[in-house]
Amino acid sequence: MEKTYIMLKPDAFKRGLVGKIVSRIEAKGYRILEAKTLQLDEGILKEHYAHVADKPFFPEIVEYMTSGPVLAMIVQGNNCIDGMRMLMGATKTEEALAGTIRGDFANSTGENLIHGADSAEAAEIEIARFFGR
Repeated sequence: MEKTYIMLKPDAFKRGLVGKIVSRIEAKGYRILEAKTLQLDEGILKEHYAHVADKPFFPEIVEYMTSGPVLAMIVQGNNCIDGMRMLMGATKTEEALAGTIRGDFANSTGENLIHGADSAEAAEIEIARFFGR
């Protein structure tokens, strides 16, 4: 069984959508192996978003991602990396299709509710980063 890293962002908590999003993940047939609520800091965000840490918009990411708790999850299932990416919907909310988490619930690209690893390698790294493995 494949495993991936999924994170519900602060806006999922602020808008009371954590339960609905988790329900969609489980309804798809994926199993949440572990979950924990975290309060992120700039240090871990610089590591997690290293690919954009030098961009002018990075301070906005830090402000958003430290504005409340996140839910870190290890999700398991058949083809769950690609499956979760489809379930999440496009990162840009204007491209996210109805029926996806972002298409149904996200208000903006900057606050788009959910993160998911985009490859098996990224999933392994992100699980290690947030779950200490």
